[in-house]
Amino acid sequence: MYTPGLHIIADFKEVNGEPLTDLTGFKLLLHQLLAQHQLQLIGEVHHRFEGGGYTSNLCLTESHISMHTWPEYGIATFDVFLSNYQFDNNAKTKSIYESVKNWLKTEHINYHEIYR
Repeated sequence: MYTPGLHIIADFKEVNGEPLTDLTGFKLLLHQLLAQHQLQLIGEVHHRFEGGGYTSNLCLTESHISMHTWPEYGIATFDVFLSNYQFDNNAKTKSIYESVKNWLKTEHINYHEIYR
């Protein structure tokens, strides 16, 4: 039976200020992860807010990755969903999550794995 894949949703707090404002660095990290995991980008939107926070959304043939930051509160939200249409991408989903968590230099406060 087909299962669409793993969706990880996480909230982070007490994030060191730099990753919460470093949109350029986050975009670089994402593109490195896409190459590492051989994922196909079909579109991306990034926006920097006054005050330094940003939102970043990548559309993939496999689904999506998104991040939203609030440096004034030291928090970020992140989600990644990779479809298993052609391959089992669950390990890739977990690896991307771990890479982003390490880049943020913090631990999650809310973490959900949804197997769809």
